[in-house]
Amino acid sequence: MENVIIVGTGCAGLTAAIYTARANLSPLVLEGRLPGGQLTTTTAVENFPGFPEGVDGPELIQRMHQQAEKFGARFQYGVVEEFEPGAPHRLKVDGVWVETRSLIVASGASPRYVGLEGESALIGHGVTSCATCDGAFYRNVPVCVVGGGDSAAEEAGFLTRFASKVYLIHRRDTLRASKIMADRVLANPKVEPVWNSTVAAYLTDEAGEVRGVRIKDTKTGAESELAVKCVFVAIGHEPNTQAFRAHLDTDASGYLVQKSGTATNIPGVFAAGDVADHVYRQAITAAGQGCAAAIDAERWLAAAE
Repeated sequence: MENVIIVGTGCAGLTAAIYTARANLSPLVLEGRLPGGQLTTTTAVENFPGFPEGVDGPELIQRMHQQAEKFGARFQYGVVEEFEPGAPHRLKVDGVWVETRSLIVASGASPRYVGLEGESALIGHGVTSCATCDGAFYRNVPVCVVGGGDSAAEEAGFLTRFASKVYLIHRRDTLRASKIMADRVLANPKVEPVWNSTVAAYLTDEAGEVRGVRIKDTKTGAESELAVKCVFVAIGHEPNTQAFRAHLDTDASGYLVQKSGTATNIPGVFAAGDVADHVYRQAITAAGQGCAAAIDAERWLAAAE
């Protein structure tokens, strides 16, 4: 019987692990298919407090992991397949059931990418899903955004602060974004829409960094090349909540709903980070929610005794 199980080892999960471990709860932390979360796919993080020179994403995660272990957190590789709420809560992890008094779900969200050959190897090398995280690395060079919704419009507008040119590539001839967002981004002189087009291939230089994209016209099938230094993919995220959706409340997109603080609709179950947050999606906000979930879980356990 565990006092607390934490699902996920991104910023939210690891911060929750640090706090619950320091509270002598000896948390069991489950590492899923992508241990360390989305930060492990980034090469440099410049907006996490305390690192004025920046820090590599994997290094930041490793430091947080070591800090949690120092205070007594235990780590286990495994994917949660099923969840049964109760007293205790039960999780099926790689075919084996484990029990816990409380649960913190910090399994994050996975960005949707285009799905082209070689794409995964280019993440962090000219392909990214976060303009807020990586936009500042591409000052005074052309970039492109793939997508047509509010997120794509917002990313494109944000990138005009840094890039010399922002191409907005969309498979249709109008944006799906709300009218106010669409009007605003299309009115920006730095933004050039590329209508009725999809990205057919990534083009790289000798160093393996993106130097451009090959785009395909969805109506004529004609292909052409576009010189850009980075491709910002903004076609949405998929919250990693599949194993929990039968029992935990989610919104229409599958994100866990926090009822009060980080609490879910099931007593003793808490949600933290990108698994519940589709607005901010930053390392520091995920860490803050991990802290809050740990405190909420600790107080819930104390009250339940």
